[in-house]
Amino acid sequence: MKWIEVKIKTTTEAVEAVANILYDVGVGGVAIEDPNDPIFKEKELGDWDYVDESVLETDYEGAIVKGYLPESEDLIDKIELIKQSVEKIPQYNLDKGLGEVTTTEVYEEDWANAWKKYYKPKKIGDKVVIKPTWEDYIPSSGEIVIELDPGMAFGTGTHETTMMCIKNLEKYIKENHVVFDIGCGSGILSIVSSKLGAKKVIGVDLDEVAVEASKRNVVENGVDDNVEIKHGNLMDVITGQADIVVANIIADVIIYLSSYIREFIKKDGIFIASGIIHEKIDEVVKALEKHKMEVINIDKMGEWAVVVSKPKGDDKK
Repeated sequence: MKWIEVKIKTTTEAVEAVANILYDVGVGGVAIEDPNDPIFKEKELGDWDYVDESVLETDYEGAIVKGYLPESEDLIDKIELIKQSVEKIPQYNLDKGLGEVTTTEVYEEDWANAWKKYYKPKKIGDKVVIKPTWEDYIPSSGEIVIELDPGMAFGTGTHETTMMCIKNLEKYIKENHVVFDIGCGSGILSIVSSKLGAKKVIGVDLDEVAVEASKRNVVENGVDDNVEIKHGNLMDVITGQADIVVANIIADVIIYLSSYIREFIKKDGIFIASGIIHEKIDEVVKALEKHKMEVINIDKMGEWAVVVSKPKGDDKK
């Protein structure tokens, strides 16, 4: 099936009007690229944990609104109606900007398959290999293969934060360990923990989509006998203590977790915290130390860091 991408160059103030024009002709949803969004600009750059700078790097200084229409007999009429409606925007005291309307053909087959060429088996650390299901791979001696397809839930193994977690799991997991995976996403770290020899793994996530994705991936990798995925908050759905707690989330959540994470870690256990931008490393370290966690290692990759810590001293409750 062929679709037509309609792209309109406009201004921040006219984005909503342009989006409504697209909705009126039958577009199911719109994509907006706007580096001048007032919600974005009113915050300092440091207020964001991560900003996709590619959105800011564009030859066009205004906003771009995109929508998709299926090929149909009245497609030309719809495109013409869009152009006419965009030209009328100034009647509503809005600046339409360039007001340029362009179209591009996109085939559904391209959407479904073209992106697959970017996902190949990838070795992370000394043992773990992440591969999509459609790729063939013959593991070398000692390699552990995890099958994982890109999907709606975060975590295919290619992101720096995930890679650093996997490398540290390789370093610290021992046979018969219990592992808690906080914010499990796709379940990749839970699966890796099991494959590395953990006796019991519990993954938790607040996102129901992530929970379902994790459960599916756990089954497909044959580790559902010792990996349990739960929906909810760590404190509400998990009891007991783990040898290793891994949390690949964001700095602010890790800072919040630091106030009670000791309750869930054995006295000789390890806390692997990732998803931390460089600018927030000191905040995370300070929070962990405040709550009697000793930082034993900090690794960096790209714009991200992982902070590894353990309970401090013998006064752990």
